Amino acid sequence: MGKVVMYATVSVDGFIADEKDQPGPLFDWLLSGDVPLDESGVVKVSQTSYDYTRSYWDQVGATIAGRHVFDLTDGWDGTPPAGIDHVVVVTHRGRPEGWHPEAPFHFVDGVQAAVAKAQELAGDRLVEVAAGDVGGQALAAGLIDEVRMDVVPVVFGSGKRYFGSVDAQHLLEDPEVLQGDRVLHLRYRVRR
Repeated sequence: MGKVVMYATVSVDGFIADEKDQPGPLFDWLLSGDVPLDESGVVKVSQTSYDYTRSYWDQVGATIAGRHVFDLTDGWDGTPPAGIDHVVVVTHRGRPEGWHPEAPFHFVDGVQAAVAKAQELAGDRLVEVAAGDVGGQALAAGLIDEVRMDVVPVVFGSGKRYFGSVDAQHLLEDPEVLQGDRVLHLRYRVRR
């Protein structure tokens, strides 16, 4: 089975959105370069960010998100983001009635069930867990192997925390660090 990776773009002070769920300038780095990151041609990053991000995206077989993110994005209109094959949604409400029945979205109750389902779907590929409450729950449950964050030069002061409501200490290994344009890519293995 592939690794389970918690990931998001984050402000310097640790927020993945403001208090109104708006990302503000968090994704500006995705428009700051001249190398297209996907086939849309809209998302353009530096060569360093392309090499790091494209390689990561190509390894992800399934991503896990909470129902809140699913609702905010309207489930990406039934198409998983970044070319990912499957999305597992942690929810107590199940699949919305009539919502894209053919879409590769799977609705489960709880983070343990979500990680198990995502690993089944991803096989040897990576499982990505969105940072925030669901990611924090997975970290607290000992299900995360690696933490990745794209840190951008903005301070929010308050908002939605990268680690959600984690209230216990978790040790990480020394970071691997890459600097792109308007972003610092950090990668930490979780210490076991």
